[in-house]
Parts: sequence; structure tokens; C-alpha cells
Amino acid sequence: MVSKDQAIGGVICLVCVLVAIGYTILVIFPGEVAGLLSISSTGDSIRLVAVLVPVLVAFIAILAIGAWIGWTMATTPPPKPIEEITTEMEEKKEEPKMEEPKAEESATDTMTEEKKANKKK
Repeated sequence: MVSKDQAIGGVICLVCVLVAIGYTILVIFPGEVAGLLSISSTGDSIRLVAVLVPVLVAFIAILAIGAWIGWTMATTPPPKPIEEITTEMEEKKEEPKMEEPKAEESATDTMTEEKKANKKK
């Protein structure tokens, strides 16, 4: 059984292959495609549209990605200066670490201290 992501990937791959085959046929044989679809256009005009539409879509997509990058850069706050980060790291290193004794060690220490106190008596 394939996962949901694998199924979506397979569908995307299949659609891309079918579109590529159809596009290639449209560009190479525009007159035959026009005849099959009963379109009263010349092969040259169909070929021109077949080239212009994907170029326009690709151009718009590239501009949209550029606009998205610009918007992200314009609305993201600047990072902290490196000096602040290094001083924060140094301050964390200088702070002494207070470790609490483990329960077993404290119980053993208490018993040892009690034995010493009893021996002195």
C-alpha cells in the first residue's frame, strides 16, 4: 500500500508526463490538432499560442516568487547583532551551575553523618 504522499506524487508525475506529451504534439503538429478539434485557425497561430501561454505563465510565476521573496525580506525583523549574541552566551557560561545532590547520595551522606555522630557519643 502506498502512502498518501506517494499517491499524490504519482498523480503529479502522471499529469506532468501527459501534459508534456500533449504540448509536444501541439507544437509539432498544430494543423492536425486544429483539424481534430475543428478549429478554423492556421497551424502557425496555434503554435504561437502554444508557445506564448507557457512563457507568460512561467514569467508570471518567476515574478510572483520574486515578489514573495521581497515581501518576506521587507516584513522580517532584522536579526540581533552578533555582539549581543556572544555576550549572552558568555553570561550563560559564567553563571555557576547549582546542582542538587541526588536523593541516593544525600541519604547515604545523612547515614554516614549519623554514624559519625553516634561514634563520638
